[in-house]
Amino acid sequence: MPARGRPGPADGPVYLDYNATTPIDPRVLAAMLPYLTESFGNPSSGHAYGAEPRSALEHARAQVAALVEARPHEIVFTASGSEANLLALRGAALAAARPGSHIITQTTEHPSVLQTCRALTRLHGLRVTALPVDADGRLSPATLAAALREDEATLVSVMAANNETGALQPIRELAALAHRHGALFHCDAAQAAGKIPVDVDTLGVDLLTVVGHKMYAPKGIGALYMRDGVNLEPVVYGGGQERGLRAGTENVAFAAGFGVAATLAADDLATGEPARLARLRDELHQRLDAALPGRVHLNGPAHQRLPNTLNISIDGTLGHEILGAAPDIAASTGSACHSGTHTASPVLEAMSIAPVRALGALRLSLGRMSTPEDIQTAVTALVTAAADDTGAPARRSFPLPGE
Repeated sequence: MPARGRPGPADGPVYLDYNATTPIDPRVLAAMLPYLTESFGNPSSGHAYGAEPRSALEHARAQVAALVEARPHEIVFTASGSEANLLALRGAALAAARPGSHIITQTTEHPSVLQTCRALTRLHGLRVTALPVDADGRLSPATLAAALREDEATLVSVMAANNETGALQPIRELAALAHRHGALFHCDAAQAAGKIPVDVDTLGVDLLTVVGHKMYAPKGIGALYMRDGVNLEPVVYGGGQERGLRAGTENVAFAAGFGVAATLAADDLATGEPARLARLRDELHQRLDAALPGRVHLNGPAHQRLPNTLNISIDGTLGHEILGAAPDIAASTGSACHSGTHTASPVLEAMSIAPVRALGALRLSLGRMSTPEDIQTAVTALVTAAADDTGAPARRSFPLPGE
C-alpha cells in the first residue's frame, strides 16, 4: 500500500466523501498512461498497433472478474455504473419479450435503477414494484417473497449496499427467492465491491454492477457481470464490441486502470483494510457522541453496513449548515437543494426517519487515504460547527415545511 496522504491539494479539507467518488490511486494512473500515449491503437485493429491494447483490455477484464469471482468473458465494460444498471434492467426486460413484464426493486435503490424503471414503464409499458424497507433501510426477504407470490416477475434488482447509509442487503436470500419464482436477479454492487467481499456465485446473482470511480479508478468506466446463459438486449448498437451488448471502441486506458484498481481492492480485502476503516469510522462516531452527548443519532444499521460509512444526524442542526460551518472537512448531507429549498433524502424518508432528523443528516465516508489525524480534524470541526459562539447548541435557521 502506498504512503497515506490527503487526496487533493495539500492544504485542502479532510476528504470524507469516498462514497461519492475516490481519488485515482497513483498505481492506477501509472497503468493507464501507456494507453494514452504510445499504445494508442484500436483494440479491434488487426495490425500491430491493436495487439497491445487488445491484450490490455482482456487482462483488465480478467482482473475485474477476479474481484467478484467471475470468469473474464462474463464481464462487459461500460462507461459508468448507471449504464451498467441500464443494460441490466432494460436489457433483461426487452429480451424477455413478454407483454406486461414485471420488475421488482426497492424504494431506496440508486436513482439510475429507479429512473430506468420509470422509463421502462413509460416507454414499454412494464410494471414496476418498489418494495418498502425497514427502519434500518434493509429489505426483508419476507417482503420480497410476498411480492413474488402475488405476481410473476421478470427481474428483481436490489443493491448490495446503500450509498447513503451503507446498509447491506441480504442479497443471497433475495436472489434465491427470485430464482425460486423464475426471475433473474440483478445487484448494483457499486458501493460494495472492493469494500467487502463480493462473490457472484456465493450471492447467486445473474447480473452485477461494479464501478471504477468507487475504487480509486477514473470516472467513466464501469462493468456489468453477466452470468452465462443470461440474454440481454444491447444498450448500444453498432460494431459488436463487448459481446455485441455495448458497441463503440473500448476505452482501453480506463479499463486498464479499472483492472489494476480491482486488483488493489482485492489486496486491501485480503490485508485487513475493511477492519481498519471500521475502527476509524467507529472512533469518529464514538468521539462525536462523547462530545455531543445525547445529540448524535445513527441513521441505518449499526452492524449490517459498509465498514467505511457513517450516516448521523445531530440534534438541533441541519446537515448543510453544519458542513457550511466546517470548512476543514468535505462530506455529504442527507438532503438535496432545489432553488434554495432543502429536501430530505428519499432514502431516509423511506426508512421513516422524521423530517427534522433527515434534514440534519451527514454522510461521512472514509477510504484508503483516511488517517487517525483526519478523524481528529473531523471531530473538532463538527463539534465546533454544532455549537454557536457561546457554546450552546446551534439551532435550525428556518422552519420545516408545514411549521
